[in-house]
Amino acid sequence: MYQRSIEDPAGFWDEISKQFFWKSPPTGEFLQYNFDCNKGPISIKWMDGAQTNICYNALDRNIDRGMGDKIAFYWEGNNPNDQGSITFKKLLEEVCKFSNVLKKIGIKKGDRIAIYMPMILELIVAMLACARIGAVHSIIFAGYSSDSLAGRILDAKCHIVITADGVWRGAKLLNVKKIVDDAVDICTKSSHEVRTCVVVRHLSPSEEDVSNLKHDENTEPPASRPSLKLKINWHDGRDVWWHDIMTGQSPECEAEWMMAEDPLFMLYTSGSTGKPKGVLHTVAGYMLYSATTFKFVFDYHPGEVYWCTADVGWITGHTYTCYGPLNNGATGIIFEGVPFFPDAGRFWAIIEKYKVAKFYTAPTAIRALMKYDDSFVTKYDRSTLKVLGTVGDITTLADETVIESLFNLRPDDA
Repeated sequence: MYQRSIEDPAGFWDEISKQFFWKSPPTGEFLQYNFDCNKGPISIKWMDGAQTNICYNALDRNIDRGMGDKIAFYWEGNNPNDQGSITFKKLLEEVCKFSNVLKKIGIKKGDRIAIYMPMILELIVAMLACARIGAVHSIIFAGYSSDSLAGRILDAKCHIVITADGVWRGAKLLNVKKIVDDAVDICTKSSHEVRTCVVVRHLSPSEEDVSNLKHDENTEPPASRPSLKLKINWHDGRDVWWHDIMTGQSPECEAEWMMAEDPLFMLYTSGSTGKPKGVLHTVAGYMLYSATTFKFVFDYHPGEVYWCTADVGWITGHTYTCYGPLNNGATGIIFEGVPFFPDAGRFWAIIEKYKVAKFYTAPTAIRALMKYDDSFVTKYDRSTLKVLGTVGDITTLADETVIESLFNLRPDDA
């Protein structure tokens, strides 16, 4: 396969493309590119003239193949007792409902939408809804400051922000809504209007919750939902609750057929080496590459549970938490928490709980866990693991002995 991909890239990717649904095939060359600036502008085009939709391929196509009742994602909350799941069929219904919400508030193909959310299922719903109607999502990691968020909103000219009220990270409470409010204020001072802020009620108690809770904010257990400790401000006319605006929406929404080189999403660089730059990814090439690399790099087989710990706010999360697994009909895990809460065995507890076969994390996380003794690892069953992957920080990748001590596996297995 590798040899053919080098010798005949157009033929190689053309064959792979036949696994996906296309509203219409390419009208021009399958692959066009120029990497020589002496011959004109640098350019890349894949499947010019073809039409498809990545959300349709991720959900509708797999449901048509009989996967409607299959779990698309397990959701593991920050608190080990907080959990959920969603099937491919239910995910499609939620995506269609939120797609109709976006249309209702005036979003059209090509509009940019800022998403600043913790790792909850609504984050996946929001990004797939954008892809379904042709809006360009710009997901900002929900740990960035209000200044960083505002800069990305301003640069992309987003008039809509999708967020949540708050999130627990370990035992630390983060007021996500306040960060967004401060960012919107910065945008307003720069003469840019954020018209709508859709807020997921993730931690805030409803009136019914308040009446049923047996504690007050001073005696509230750590990392609990709902949380009386979280206090948010509300801006009538701009802020809307996710659950309110989703009420009554149709669970059906026709996919917008996108040209192969139409924009899919923007993702900004970290800004550590200068002003953040928005990198634009287009529909068809990204769909083929994300799905194919997921399938072969991780040796995915139907029925396996796959877990990428990356936040969807990073490119790894876009590709290997969301789009890559879904386009292969895989069952993934969305993990809201951190590796050290309630203790340093959290990763391995989740692996045992969901019988994870393929595990993908960062060397940074592995090194941080190295200071804890092996008892946090060995008490959990990790026998379902088949492939381990790391990505991101490559300054000092763990060697075989470290891998062996962490996973209690022979070096050959690791």
